[in-house]
Amino acid sequence: MIDLTFPDGAVRSFDKGTTGRAIAESLSKSLAKKAVLIKLDGELLDLDRPLEQGGALEILTRDATEALEVIRHDTAHILAEAVQELFPGTQVTIGPSIEDGFYYDFARDEPFSTDDFAKIEAKMKEIVDRDEKIVREVWDRDDAIKHFEGIGESYKAEIIRDLPGTETITVYRHGDAWKDLCRGPHLPSSKFIGKAFKLTKLAGAYWRGDHNNAQLQRIYGTAWATEADLEAYIHRIEEAEKRDHRKLGRAMDLFHMQEEGRGMVFWHPKGWQLWRTLEAYMRRRLDAAGYVEVKTPQVLDRTFWEKSGHWEKYRPNMFVCETVEGETLSLKPMNCPGHVQIFKVGLRSYKELPMRMAEFGACHRYEPSGSLHGLMRVRGFTQDDAHIFCREDQIVEETEKFVRLTKMIHADLGMETAYINLATRPETRAGSDEFWDKAEGMLAEAARAAGVEPVIAEGDGAFYAPKLDFIVKDAIGREWTCGTLQLDYVLPERLEAEYVAEDGSRQRPVMLHRAILGSFERFIGIMIENYAGRFPLWLAPIQVVVAPITSDANPYAETVVEALRKAGLRVEADLRNEKINYKVREHSLAKVPVIAVVGRKEAETGEVALRFLGSEGQTILSIADAVKKLREDATPPDLKPEAREA
Repeated sequence: MIDLTFPDGAVRSFDKGTTGRAIAESLSKSLAKKAVLIKLDGELLDLDRPLEQGGALEILTRDATEALEVIRHDTAHILAEAVQELFPGTQVTIGPSIEDGFYYDFARDEPFSTDDFAKIEAKMKEIVDRDEKIVREVWDRDDAIKHFEGIGESYKAEIIRDLPGTETITVYRHGDAWKDLCRGPHLPSSKFIGKAFKLTKLAGAYWRGDHNNAQLQRIYGTAWATEADLEAYIHRIEEAEKRDHRKLGRAMDLFHMQEEGRGMVFWHPKGWQLWRTLEAYMRRRLDAAGYVEVKTPQVLDRTFWEKSGHWEKYRPNMFVCETVEGETLSLKPMNCPGHVQIFKVGLRSYKELPMRMAEFGACHRYEPSGSLHGLMRVRGFTQDDAHIFCREDQIVEETEKFVRLTKMIHADLGMETAYINLATRPETRAGSDEFWDKAEGMLAEAARAAGVEPVIAEGDGAFYAPKLDFIVKDAIGREWTCGTLQLDYVLPERLEAEYVAEDGSRQRPVMLHRAILGSFERFIGIMIENYAGRFPLWLAPIQVVVAPITSDANPYAETVVEALRKAGLRVEADLRNEKINYKVREHSLAKVPVIAVVGRKEAETGEVALRFLGSEGQTILSIADAVKKLREDATPPDLKPEAREA
């Protein structure tokens, strides 16, 4: 017999080898009809898997959160089955679930086309309607290799050969014939997958991710529990495509990237103005929070990185160069070791702690070219980096202050801090369990003191200490990791940082690595998509365009420009010999927040007609009133009267 503990705390005994389905039937016939999986001591298992041991048991229905990943994995299998029915001779390789969907890699001489998607989807829905039973089978290793080689599946046979000798070989059979090598778990039959899926794109992929291997064809798809969820996802994707920062960056003339500088950004005047505005805002916030700003070298000797430990751990991601004098140097991939050097100059006292040292530090890291993505994934970037050197008894207070500062900045920049992850000890780590208990406890205490209950992310901490990661939500509900705080006891030890304690002894400071934006490049990309290019007036690169209706209003337009510019606004005049509707449309597409239209009438009355982006109609104001209104609207949030009073 085995003892099973149910979610309500009840404990019941069952015969060893009982299946989840039998247990569900013993509890409720209706539950048995809806059951699709079981969870035993946190592990998902097939509903018909014989249970060999007891533990905490949950019976899951299709609407359970954990079921969605299995639905997606099953849909990948159905995709592979459909492809092989439609295109005989195609080999299947691997097909995992991924965020929001799944993919499967295929080996086939003829290329797939997105035109094939409709008939593949139709075949997949036919397989769902067939309600094929999905059955787990344990096979002998040699028999499995012989089977897959016999049906021409050389990739599957290779996977089996490379599995550890202790690995149980499991094959899932769909219906009477189709089989796939897989660990599982899976749903009981194809009908439970449903039809809320859609194939989305084609891509190339190398076998096992190695460019020396054969190139495969990857078909991506998305799958959801309900049609409503699928439609909502498709809407999000369509909205995201409209907001794509690469497209908007071109339309707004902010930046570009080119092959000769992979992963490097060419900032255009308007884009650099956006950067400067963001940087000035961040600098004011950091000054007010008691940070000192520093600047450290871009290139440092290899011996420095060896001592810090980065040469051993990050060498593949570092840009390295050699001089004619035989020096081996590296562009810095991060700022922290340089900040320790500044801390070490002179004899530091406990009275100087905490020391909050900030740098808008330009860093370079090698990223594979295939992973680069606009501003979101680059090789050259600038971190809004800072390190807080403090005593251990100051960690909680400094962390609490950082949480409040980060939430305030994210709110000012138009994003909500959705939640904060507390990334806990990984399997491979430095330090004792007692150290990790204390460090995790301090970060959790600090987050709660700032009014936030952290979400535990098991095993996601750095090898040397836990960390807090800030997850923000944008205008269309997407989540981004922006901002982090990491405890570090290791680097101060490696680089021999110390201070004189109150009792005269020499002590190591604790180092809090922290960033709020992460990198300027990525955060600007996120902001472009969050605002869909429609920046609030204070952030917009060009805040106002003055557009005369006819050329005889040009002198008055220049007068208006001068008045707005004297008020500190970023303004341009459009004096081209074009119709006003053309000008308005062009500047609206470029996301200029305000277009000030002037003609003979406005010149005679000393007024302007203001058109605000996204609004119908126009507002007629005198020049003085227009200057007053626009100057107030363009005031950064930290400089508004209420912010100064707070």
